[in-house]
Amino acid sequence: MSQASRWMVVAILAVQACKGSDSSPAPLLTRDELLDPQTCSSCHQDHYAEWAGSMHAYASTDPVFLAMNKRGQRETNGQLGTFCVNCHAPMAVREGLTTDGLNLDQVPQKFKGVTCFFCHTVESVNGAHNAPITLSTDLVLRGALTDPFPTGRTHLAGYSPLVDREQAQAASTCGSCHDIVTGHGAQIERTFTEWQASAFSTETGTTCGQCHMPQATSDTVAANVPGAPLRRPHSHLFPAIDKALTTFPDTDRQTQAVQALLDTTLQTALCVEPFAGGSIVSAIIDNVAGGHGFPSGSSQDRRVWTEVIAYQGTNVVYQSGVVPAGQAVTASTDPDLWLMRDCMFDENKSQVDMFWNAASFEGNALPALTTFDISSPNFFQTHKQKFFPAAGTTPITPTPDRITMRVLVRPMGLEVIDDLISSGDLDASVRAQIGTLVVGNTLEWTQATANATYVDRTGTGGTVFCKTDTNLNVAADRFPALTRADCRP
Repeated sequence: MSQASRWMVVAILAVQACKGSDSSPAPLLTRDELLDPQTCSSCHQDHYAEWAGSMHAYASTDPVFLAMNKRGQRETNGQLGTFCVNCHAPMAVREGLTTDGLNLDQVPQKFKGVTCFFCHTVESVNGAHNAPITLSTDLVLRGALTDPFPTGRTHLAGYSPLVDREQAQAASTCGSCHDIVTGHGAQIERTFTEWQASAFSTETGTTCGQCHMPQATSDTVAANVPGAPLRRPHSHLFPAIDKALTTFPDTDRQTQAVQALLDTTLQTALCVEPFAGGSIVSAIIDNVAGGHGFPSGSSQDRRVWTEVIAYQGTNVVYQSGVVPAGQAVTASTDPDLWLMRDCMFDENKSQVDMFWNAASFEGNALPALTTFDISSPNFFQTHKQKFFPAAGTTPITPTPDRITMRVLVRPMGLEVIDDLISSGDLDASVRAQIGTLVVGNTLEWTQATANATYVDRTGTGGTVFCKTDTNLNVAADRFPALTRADCRP
Protein backbone atom coordinates (compact mmCIF):
# COMPACT_ATOMS: atom_id res chain seq x y z
CA MET A 1 0.00 0.00 0.00
CA SER A 2 1.37 3.43 -0.92
CA GLN A 3 1.93 6.06 1.77
CA ALA A 4 -0.79 8.24 0.26
CA SER A 5 -3.22 5.33 0.43
CA ARG A 6 -2.27 4.66 4.01
CA TRP A 7 -3.06 8.26 4.93
CA MET A 8 -6.45 7.99 3.23
CA VAL A 9 -7.35 4.77 5.05
CA VAL A 10 -6.60 6.40 8.38
CA ALA A 11 -8.65 9.44 7.40
CA ILE A 12 -11.61 7.32 6.35
CA LEU A 13 -11.51 5.39 9.61
CA ALA A 14 -11.51 8.67 11.49
CA VAL A 15 -14.65 9.80 9.67
CA GLN A 16 -16.42 6.52 10.40
CA ALA A 17 -15.50 6.69 14.07
CA CYS A 18 -16.97 10.16 14.31
CA LYS A 19 -20.42 9.11 13.06
CA GLY A 20 -23.29 9.40 15.48
CA SER A 21 -26.02 6.90 16.16
CA ASP A 22 -27.97 8.12 13.15
CA SER A 23 -24.91 7.38 10.95
CA SER A 24 -24.51 11.05 10.11
CA PRO A 25 -20.92 12.25 10.45
CA ALA A 26 -20.06 14.65 13.23
CA PRO A 27 -19.12 18.12 11.96
CA LEU A 28 -15.42 18.63 11.32
CA LEU A 29 -13.44 21.80 11.76
CA THR A 30 -13.37 23.98 8.68
CA ARG A 31 -10.19 24.86 6.82
CA ASP A 32 -10.39 28.40 8.17
CA GLU A 33 -10.57 27.04 11.71
CA LEU A 34 -7.69 24.64 11.11
CA LEU A 35 -5.50 27.46 9.82
CA ASP A 36 -5.57 29.07 13.26
CA PRO A 37 -3.12 27.65 15.85
CA GLN A 38 -5.52 28.85 18.55
CA THR A 39 -7.96 26.19 17.35
CA CYS A 40 -5.35 23.52 18.07
CA SER A 41 -4.95 24.77 21.62
CA SER A 42 -8.41 23.56 22.58
CA CYS A 43 -7.28 19.91 22.47
CA HIS A 44 -3.48 20.14 22.33
CA GLN A 45 -2.88 22.63 25.13
CA ASP A 46 0.66 21.53 25.94
CA HIS A 47 1.79 21.35 22.32
CA TYR A 48 0.27 24.74 21.62
CA ALA A 49 1.90 26.36 24.67
CA GLU A 50 5.30 25.01 23.62
CA TRP A 51 4.86 26.15 20.03
CA ALA A 52 3.54 29.57 21.11
CA GLY A 53 6.82 30.15 22.98
CA SER A 54 9.02 28.82 20.19
CA MET A 55 11.04 30.51 17.47
CA HIS A 56 8.67 28.92 14.94
CA ALA A 57 5.87 31.06 16.35
CA TYR A 58 8.25 34.05 16.55
CA ALA A 59 9.62 33.65 13.03
CA SER A 60 7.72 36.52 11.43
CA THR A 61 7.73 38.72 14.55
CA ASP A 62 11.49 38.72 15.13
CA PRO A 63 12.62 42.35 14.75
CA VAL A 64 15.96 41.33 13.19
CA PHE A 65 14.16 39.30 10.52
CA LEU A 66 11.80 42.19 9.83
CA ALA A 67 14.72 44.63 9.61
CA MET A 68 16.78 42.45 7.30
CA ASN A 69 13.81 41.78 5.05
CA LYS A 70 12.94 45.47 4.92
CA ARG A 71 16.49 46.42 4.01
CA GLY A 72 16.86 43.56 1.55
CA GLN A 73 13.67 44.53 -0.29
CA ARG A 74 14.88 48.13 -0.51
CA GLU A 75 18.41 47.34 -1.64
CA THR A 76 17.27 44.82 -4.26
CA ASN A 77 14.42 47.02 -5.50
CA GLY A 78 11.95 44.35 -4.42
CA GLN A 79 13.69 41.47 -6.18
CA LEU A 80 14.09 39.69 -2.84
CA GLY A 81 10.34 39.04 -3.06
CA THR A 82 9.18 36.08 -0.98
CA PHE A 83 12.72 34.80 -0.35
CA CYS A 84 12.51 35.40 3.42
CA VAL A 85 8.80 35.02 4.08
CA ASN A 86 8.60 31.66 2.31
CA CYS A 87 10.06 30.23 5.51
CA HIS A 88 9.26 32.90 8.11
CA ALA A 89 5.55 33.24 7.27
CA PRO A 90 4.80 30.42 4.82
CA MET A 91 1.02 30.40 5.21
CA ALA A 92 0.80 34.17 4.71
CA VAL A 93 2.58 33.68 1.38
CA ARG A 94 0.48 30.69 0.36
CA GLU A 95 -2.76 32.45 1.23
CA GLY A 96 -1.73 35.45 -0.88
CA LEU A 97 -1.55 37.78 2.10
CA THR A 98 1.99 38.98 1.43
CA THR A 99 4.42 38.99 -1.46
CA ASP A 100 7.42 40.51 0.30
CA GLY A 101 6.78 40.50 4.07
CA LEU A 102 6.65 44.29 4.28
CA ASN A 103 2.99 44.20 5.36
CA LEU A 104 3.25 41.48 8.01
CA ASP A 105 1.98 43.91 10.64
CA GLN A 106 -1.34 43.86 8.77
CA VAL A 107 -1.53 40.08 8.33
CA PRO A 108 -3.86 38.22 10.74
CA GLN A 109 -1.99 36.56 13.59
CA LYS A 110 -2.99 33.04 12.59
CA PHE A 111 -0.92 33.30 9.40
CA LYS A 112 2.26 34.47 11.13
CA GLY A 113 5.24 32.26 11.85
CA VAL A 114 5.60 28.58 11.04
CA THR A 115 2.16 27.34 12.02
CA CYS A 116 0.64 24.01 13.03
CA PHE A 117 -1.30 23.83 9.75
CA PHE A 118 1.81 24.37 7.65
CA CYS A 119 3.84 21.54 9.16
CA HIS A 120 0.97 19.10 9.57
CA THR A 121 -0.30 19.37 6.01
CA VAL A 122 3.05 18.81 4.26
CA GLU A 123 2.36 16.42 1.40
CA SER A 124 5.77 16.40 -0.27
CA VAL A 125 9.20 17.99 -0.12
CA ASN A 126 10.46 18.65 -3.61
CA GLY A 127 14.01 19.88 -3.03
CA ALA A 128 16.68 20.52 -0.44
CA HIS A 129 16.56 24.28 0.13
CA ASN A 130 14.43 27.45 0.06
CA ALA A 131 11.13 25.83 1.12
CA PRO A 132 10.16 23.60 -1.85
CA ILE A 133 7.15 22.18 0.00
CA THR A 134 3.77 21.11 -1.35
CA LEU A 135 0.85 21.17 1.07
CA SER A 136 -2.13 18.85 0.87
CA THR A 137 -5.64 20.08 0.16
CA ASP A 138 -7.54 17.21 1.81
CA LEU A 139 -7.58 18.74 5.33
CA VAL A 140 -6.00 15.58 6.74
CA LEU A 141 -3.60 16.71 9.46
CA ARG A 142 -0.54 14.49 9.25
CA GLY A 143 1.30 13.43 12.37
CA ALA A 144 3.79 10.91 13.69
CA LEU A 145 1.19 8.44 15.00
CA THR A 146 0.39 5.45 12.83
CA ASP A 147 -2.82 4.92 14.81
CA PRO A 148 -4.26 8.41 15.36
CA PHE A 149 -7.14 8.53 17.80
CA PRO A 150 -10.41 9.54 16.10
CA THR A 151 -12.40 12.11 18.02
CA GLY A 152 -15.74 13.82 17.55
CA ARG A 153 -15.83 17.36 16.20
CA THR A 154 -12.16 17.82 15.31
CA HIS A 155 -10.31 16.95 12.12
CA LEU A 156 -9.23 14.12 9.88
CA ALA A 157 -5.97 12.57 11.01
CA GLY A 158 -3.28 10.67 9.16
CA TYR A 159 0.28 9.46 9.41
CA SER A 160 3.23 10.85 7.46
CA PRO A 161 6.95 10.01 7.67
CA LEU A 162 7.57 13.65 6.75
CA VAL A 163 6.61 14.67 10.29
CA ASP A 164 7.69 11.52 12.11
CA ARG A 165 10.90 12.26 14.00
CA GLU A 166 11.78 8.57 13.86
CA GLN A 167 11.94 8.60 10.05
CA ALA A 168 14.76 10.05 7.95
CA GLN A 169 12.25 11.71 5.61
CA ALA A 170 11.25 14.06 8.44
CA ALA A 171 14.66 15.71 8.27
CA SER A 172 13.94 16.79 4.71
CA THR A 173 10.88 18.68 5.95
CA CYS A 174 13.01 20.63 8.41
CA GLY A 175 15.87 20.90 5.95
CA SER A 176 13.74 22.50 3.27
CA CYS A 177 13.84 25.74 5.28
CA HIS A 178 17.13 25.18 7.08
CA ASP A 179 19.20 25.10 3.90
CA ILE A 180 19.18 28.44 2.11
CA VAL A 181 20.79 29.35 -1.24
CA THR A 182 20.88 32.97 -2.37
CA GLY A 183 19.93 34.20 -5.81
CA HIS A 184 23.66 34.43 -6.56
CA GLY A 185 24.17 30.77 -5.69
CA ALA A 186 25.74 31.01 -2.21
CA GLN A 187 24.60 28.28 0.19
CA ILE A 188 24.51 30.59 3.18
CA GLU A 189 22.62 28.17 5.45
CA ARG A 190 23.66 24.52 5.29
CA THR A 191 22.24 22.86 8.40
CA PHE A 192 20.49 20.12 6.42
CA THR A 193 23.47 19.53 4.14
CA GLU A 194 25.75 19.32 7.17
CA TRP A 195 23.42 16.79 8.79
CA GLN A 196 23.29 14.69 5.62
CA ALA A 197 27.08 14.28 5.71
CA SER A 198 27.18 13.54 9.43
CA ALA A 199 27.18 10.22 11.26
CA PHE A 200 23.84 11.20 12.74
CA SER A 201 22.36 10.80 9.27
CA THR A 202 24.52 8.07 7.73
CA GLU A 203 25.00 5.76 10.72
CA THR A 204 22.24 6.23 13.29
CA GLY A 205 19.48 8.01 11.38
CA THR A 206 19.13 10.55 14.17
CA THR A 207 16.85 13.24 12.79
CA CYS A 208 16.37 16.93 13.53
CA GLY A 209 13.32 16.18 15.67
CA GLN A 210 15.12 13.71 17.88
CA CYS A 211 17.32 16.54 19.18
CA HIS A 212 15.08 19.59 18.75
CA MET A 213 11.76 17.89 19.62
CA PRO A 214 12.67 15.61 22.54
CA GLN A 215 10.16 12.95 23.48
CA ALA A 216 8.36 12.84 26.81
CA THR A 217 9.87 10.46 29.35
CA SER A 218 6.51 9.25 30.63
CA ASP A 219 3.15 8.33 29.15
CA THR A 220 0.54 11.04 28.77
CA VAL A 221 -2.20 11.97 26.35
CA ALA A 222 -1.37 13.77 23.11
CA ALA A 223 -4.85 15.31 22.92
CA ASN A 224 -6.99 16.32 25.86
CA VAL A 225 -10.18 14.61 24.75
CA PRO A 226 -12.25 11.88 26.40
CA GLY A 227 -10.89 8.39 25.82
CA ALA A 228 -7.57 9.53 24.32
CA PRO A 229 -4.94 6.79 24.73
CA LEU A 230 -1.63 7.31 26.52
CA ARG A 231 1.23 8.31 24.24
CA ARG A 232 4.82 9.56 24.42
CA PRO A 233 4.39 12.98 22.78
CA HIS A 234 7.34 15.12 21.80
CA SER A 235 8.08 18.77 22.51
CA HIS A 236 7.13 21.57 20.14
CA LEU A 237 9.50 24.15 21.67
CA PHE A 238 12.22 23.61 18.99
CA PRO A 239 15.19 24.97 21.01
CA ALA A 240 18.35 25.83 19.07
CA ILE A 241 20.44 28.99 19.50
CA ASP A 242 18.11 31.92 18.86
CA LYS A 243 15.80 33.43 21.45
CA ALA A 244 13.00 35.98 21.36
CA LEU A 245 14.24 39.58 21.56
CA THR A 246 10.93 41.22 22.44
CA THR A 247 8.03 40.43 24.78
CA PHE A 248 6.99 36.86 24.08
CA PRO A 249 5.29 33.98 25.95
CA ASP A 250 7.37 31.98 28.45
CA THR A 251 10.80 33.29 27.51
CA ASP A 252 12.27 31.73 30.66
CA ARG A 253 11.39 28.25 29.41
CA GLN A 254 12.81 29.08 26.00
CA THR A 255 16.06 30.30 27.59
CA GLN A 256 16.37 27.16 29.71
CA ALA A 257 15.76 24.89 26.73
CA VAL A 258 18.35 26.69 24.60
CA GLN A 259 20.93 26.50 27.37
CA ALA A 260 20.24 22.81 28.03
CA LEU A 261 20.78 22.00 24.35
CA LEU A 262 23.98 24.03 24.10
CA ASP A 263 25.40 22.41 27.22
CA THR A 264 25.29 18.96 25.61
CA THR A 265 26.78 19.96 22.25
CA LEU A 266 30.55 20.29 22.78
CA GLN A 267 33.34 18.51 24.59
CA THR A 268 36.25 20.69 25.64
CA ALA A 269 39.68 20.45 27.22
CA LEU A 270 42.22 23.02 28.39
CA CYS A 271 45.79 21.79 28.13
CA VAL A 272 49.09 23.13 29.49
CA GLU A 273 52.68 22.03 28.82
CA PRO A 274 55.52 23.46 30.95
CA PHE A 275 58.18 24.79 28.59
CA ALA A 276 61.14 27.19 28.75
CA GLY A 277 60.16 28.70 32.07
CA GLY A 278 56.58 29.25 30.97
CA SER A 279 53.62 27.28 29.63
CA ILE A 280 52.31 26.33 26.19
CA VAL A 281 48.51 26.49 26.40
CA SER A 282 45.97 24.99 24.03
CA ALA A 283 42.22 24.44 23.82
CA ILE A 284 40.64 21.34 22.29
CA ILE A 285 36.99 21.49 21.24
CA ASP A 286 34.95 18.66 19.73
CA ASN A 287 31.44 19.03 18.32
CA VAL A 288 30.14 15.70 19.58
CA ALA A 289 26.38 16.17 19.76
CA GLY A 290 25.50 18.74 17.12
CA GLY A 291 24.16 16.81 14.15
CA HIS A 292 25.54 19.62 11.99
CA GLY A 293 28.28 22.23 12.17
CA PHE A 294 28.71 24.52 15.15
CA PRO A 295 27.72 27.26 14.66
CA SER A 296 25.11 26.47 12.03
CA GLY A 297 22.14 28.17 10.41
CA SER A 298 22.89 31.77 9.53
CA SER A 299 26.53 31.32 10.47
CA GLN A 300 27.45 34.59 8.78
CA ASP A 301 25.61 36.29 11.64
CA ARG A 302 26.61 33.92 14.47
CA ARG A 303 29.63 34.60 16.66
CA VAL A 304 31.23 31.69 18.55
CA TRP A 305 34.58 32.20 20.22
CA THR A 306 36.82 30.97 23.02
CA GLU A 307 37.90 33.00 26.01
CA VAL A 308 41.18 31.98 27.66
CA ILE A 309 42.56 33.81 30.72
CA ALA A 310 45.81 32.83 32.46
CA TYR A 311 46.62 34.01 35.99
CA GLN A 312 49.59 34.01 38.29
CA GLY A 313 48.10 34.63 41.64
CA THR A 314 45.60 37.42 41.05
CA ASN A 315 47.49 38.88 38.09
CA VAL A 316 46.39 38.20 34.52
CA VAL A 317 49.50 37.14 32.56
CA TYR A 318 47.69 36.33 29.30
CA GLN A 319 44.21 36.59 27.83
CA SER A 320 42.47 35.95 24.54
CA GLY A 321 38.83 36.29 23.56
CA VAL A 322 37.98 38.69 26.36
CA VAL A 323 35.24 40.81 24.80
CA PRO A 324 33.71 43.57 26.95
CA ALA A 325 29.95 43.57 27.28
CA GLY A 326 28.37 45.53 24.48
CA GLN A 327 31.40 45.29 22.18
CA ALA A 328 31.29 43.48 18.86
CA VAL A 329 33.57 40.44 18.79
CA THR A 330 34.86 41.49 15.39
CA ALA A 331 36.06 44.78 16.88
CA SER A 332 38.67 42.87 18.86
CA THR A 333 42.32 43.38 17.92
CA ASP A 334 43.30 40.13 19.63
CA PRO A 335 45.71 38.31 17.25
CA ASP A 336 44.97 34.97 18.91
CA LEU A 337 41.17 35.20 18.80
CA TRP A 338 39.52 31.86 17.95
CA LEU A 339 36.34 33.11 16.32
CA MET A 340 34.04 30.71 14.47
CA ARG A 341 31.69 32.17 11.83
CA ASP A 342 31.01 32.38 8.10
CA CYS A 343 32.05 35.24 5.86
CA MET A 344 30.23 36.04 2.62
CA PHE A 345 31.56 37.42 -0.65
CA ASP A 346 29.93 38.99 -3.68
CA GLU A 347 30.57 38.09 -7.29
CA ASN A 348 33.69 40.30 -7.26
CA LYS A 349 35.07 38.39 -4.23
CA SER A 350 34.59 41.40 -1.96
CA GLN A 351 33.35 40.61 1.53
CA VAL A 352 29.71 41.54 2.17
CA ASP A 353 27.61 41.50 5.31
CA MET A 354 24.09 41.17 3.92
CA PHE A 355 23.04 37.80 2.52
CA TRP A 356 21.29 39.04 -0.62
CA ASN A 357 24.68 40.17 -1.96
CA ALA A 358 26.38 36.82 -1.30
CA ALA A 359 27.70 34.73 -4.18
CA SER A 360 30.10 32.59 -2.10
CA PHE A 361 31.12 32.03 1.50
CA GLU A 362 34.00 30.88 3.65
CA GLY A 363 33.54 29.32 7.07
CA ASN A 364 35.42 27.74 9.95
CA ALA A 365 32.64 26.14 11.99
CA LEU A 366 33.36 23.05 14.05
CA PRO A 367 32.39 20.15 11.75
CA ALA A 368 29.91 17.45 12.68
CA LEU A 369 31.07 13.92 13.42
CA THR A 370 31.25 11.79 10.30
CA THR A 371 31.50 8.44 12.09
CA PHE A 372 30.85 6.91 15.50
CA ASP A 373 33.40 4.15 14.80
CA ILE A 374 36.26 4.87 17.19
CA SER A 375 38.58 2.68 15.10
CA SER A 376 38.09 4.87 12.05
CA PRO A 377 40.79 7.46 11.27
CA ASN A 378 37.96 9.93 10.69
CA PHE A 379 36.61 9.63 14.22
CA PHE A 380 38.96 12.22 15.68
CA GLN A 381 38.91 14.64 12.74
CA THR A 382 36.55 16.81 14.75
CA HIS A 383 39.09 17.26 17.58
CA LYS A 384 40.07 20.85 16.81
CA GLN A 385 42.98 22.37 18.71
CA LYS A 386 44.23 25.95 18.96
CA PHE A 387 47.29 27.23 20.77
CA PHE A 388 47.49 30.37 22.84
CA PRO A 389 49.47 32.37 21.77
CA ALA A 390 48.74 31.32 18.22
CA ALA A 391 52.36 30.46 17.38
CA GLY A 392 51.92 27.31 19.46
CA THR A 393 55.48 27.07 20.77
CA THR A 394 55.62 30.50 22.38
CA PRO A 395 55.25 29.97 26.11
CA ILE A 396 53.16 32.17 28.34
CA THR A 397 55.47 33.68 30.92
CA PRO A 398 55.60 33.86 33.80
CA THR A 399 54.19 30.39 34.36
CA PRO A 400 50.44 30.58 35.06
CA ASP A 401 49.16 28.73 38.09
CA ARG A 402 45.52 28.97 37.02
CA ILE A 403 43.86 29.20 33.59
CA THR A 404 40.19 29.42 32.67
CA MET A 405 38.46 28.74 29.35
CA ARG A 406 34.93 29.34 28.13
CA VAL A 407 33.18 28.84 24.79
CA LEU A 408 30.92 31.82 24.17
CA VAL A 409 28.20 32.39 21.59
CA ARG A 410 26.14 35.30 20.35
CA PRO A 411 23.27 34.33 18.06
CA MET A 412 23.73 37.64 16.23
CA GLY A 413 26.89 39.68 15.89
CA LEU A 414 26.54 43.12 17.41
CA GLU A 415 28.10 44.70 14.33
CA VAL A 416 25.26 43.19 12.26
CA ILE A 417 22.75 44.69 14.68
CA ASP A 418 24.54 48.05 14.57
CA ASP A 419 24.50 48.01 10.78
CA LEU A 420 20.73 47.46 10.74
CA ILE A 421 20.25 50.21 13.33
CA SER A 422 22.39 52.68 11.41
CA SER A 423 20.44 52.00 8.20
CA GLY A 424 17.23 52.88 10.04
CA ASP A 425 15.73 49.39 9.71
CA LEU A 426 16.03 48.22 13.34
CA ASP A 427 15.09 49.92 16.58
CA ALA A 428 18.15 50.60 18.72
CA SER A 429 16.48 49.06 21.79
CA VAL A 430 17.00 45.58 20.32
CA ARG A 431 20.77 45.79 20.75
CA ALA A 432 20.58 45.37 24.52
CA GLN A 433 18.66 42.11 24.08
CA ILE A 434 21.47 40.36 22.20
CA GLY A 435 22.94 38.19 24.92
CA THR A 436 26.13 36.17 25.21
CA LEU A 437 25.67 32.52 26.13
CA VAL A 438 28.22 30.18 27.69
CA VAL A 439 28.33 26.76 26.03
CA GLY A 440 28.85 24.11 28.67
CA ASN A 441 30.93 24.67 31.79
CA THR A 442 33.78 27.04 32.43
CA LEU A 443 36.98 24.99 32.58
CA GLU A 444 39.49 25.94 35.27
CA TRP A 445 42.95 24.43 34.98
CA THR A 446 45.50 24.14 37.76
CA GLN A 447 48.28 21.59 38.10
CA ALA A 448 46.26 19.94 40.87
CA THR A 449 42.99 19.75 38.93
CA ALA A 450 44.48 18.48 35.66
CA ASN A 451 42.85 15.10 35.12
CA ALA A 452 44.22 13.91 31.72
CA THR A 453 47.62 13.88 30.04
CA TYR A 454 49.28 13.18 26.71
CA VAL A 455 52.80 13.31 25.35
CA ASP A 456 53.53 16.05 22.81
CA ARG A 457 55.08 13.80 20.15
CA THR A 458 55.04 16.43 17.41
CA GLY A 459 56.62 19.25 19.40
CA THR A 460 58.73 19.32 22.52
CA GLY A 461 58.14 15.74 23.56
CA GLY A 462 57.02 16.90 26.97
CA THR A 463 53.98 15.87 28.98
CA VAL A 464 50.86 17.94 28.47
CA PHE A 465 48.48 18.28 31.42
CA CYS A 466 44.80 18.80 30.60
CA LYS A 467 41.61 19.63 32.38
CA THR A 468 38.34 18.34 30.97
CA ASP A 469 34.94 17.72 32.51
CA THR A 470 33.72 15.62 29.58
CA ASN A 471 34.74 12.35 27.94
CA LEU A 472 37.04 14.02 25.42
CA ASN A 473 40.12 11.87 24.79
CA VAL A 474 42.96 14.39 24.89
CA ALA A 475 45.53 11.77 23.85
CA ALA A 476 43.76 11.05 20.58
CA ASP A 477 44.63 12.70 17.28
CA ARG A 478 44.12 16.44 17.23
CA PHE A 479 43.79 18.71 14.22
CA PRO A 480 44.42 22.45 13.87
CA ALA A 481 41.45 24.73 14.26
CA LEU A 482 40.06 25.74 10.89
CA THR A 483 41.01 29.17 9.65
CA ARG A 484 39.56 31.59 7.11
CA ALA A 485 42.08 33.05 4.68
CA ASP A 486 40.02 35.78 3.00
CA CYS A 487 37.80 36.92 5.82
CA ARG A 488 37.76 39.93 8.06
CA PRO A 489 37.60 38.98 11.78
